[in-house]
Amino acid sequence: MSLADALLELQELTERLRRDCPWDREQTARTIVPHTVEEAYEVADAALGDRPEKLLDELGDLLFQVYFLALLLEEQGQGDLEQAARGIHGKLVRRHPHVFGEVDAGTPARVRENWERIKRADEGREGIFHDVPEMLPATLYARKLQRRAAAIEFDYPELAGALEDLDDELRELKEAVESAGGPAPETEADPHVFEEVGDVLFAAVNVARRLNVDPELALRTMAKRFAARVERAEELAATGGRAFTELSLEEKDEYFDAAKEELR
Repeated sequence: MSLADALLELQELTERLRRDCPWDREQTARTIVPHTVEEAYEVADAALGDRPEKLLDELGDLLFQVYFLALLLEEQGQGDLEQAARGIHGKLVRRHPHVFGEVDAGTPARVRENWERIKRADEGREGIFHDVPEMLPATLYARKLQRRAAAIEFDYPELAGALEDLDDELRELKEAVESAGGPAPETEADPHVFEEVGDVLFAAVNVARRLNVDPELALRTMAKRFAARVERAEELAATGGRAFTELSLEEKDEYFDAAKEELR
């Protein structure tokens, strides 16, 4: 079977499900989008986990989401999958003049500069932050704002400046905590501390951006690593006949360090 045949069969299947399945008939873009976002994260998880078979499966799930949303547009007379495909084809050609034209872009940095310049021209932006989706995860929202600012050269010239800014924000957070004191459990944070925590996170995202690190993926990877280490520490404690939850903090730390070394 050719690629064209496979894609056409998926289109026909999507149309039939929309027509014949009671659940699919009731869906709207508003109800489908949460599934689309979930599938996108599952694609990222499979890719980061270096699981090719899982990635292939998750790509199929995400592809179906694209087909379904395009079908909803077609029903409204607002476009279809063909228009979406032709639109992205044309956009990619326009934004790669170093491939399809005579523009010189010998480095990834130059490619991004050209990309941002062409995007601004294509989109007719009426402001620096025009059309930045506010529904992005917070770290990606912050990074996109920072990239827009960097595109007009409102950015630290060197990584050192971003690192120094992070140090400054950490110092200001420590000062705010010392002034406000620690909050009681499950109570609202001091407003000044809240702001300073936000400043630290924003500065950390900026450092990640300068280091070509996706902050969302980096944080998710670290969170999963932490969970795996704690779960392994619990197993090690159980092997010794001890309940991890009942240990002192010092003892928990010992098992955690052992788990970290084992999983390194």
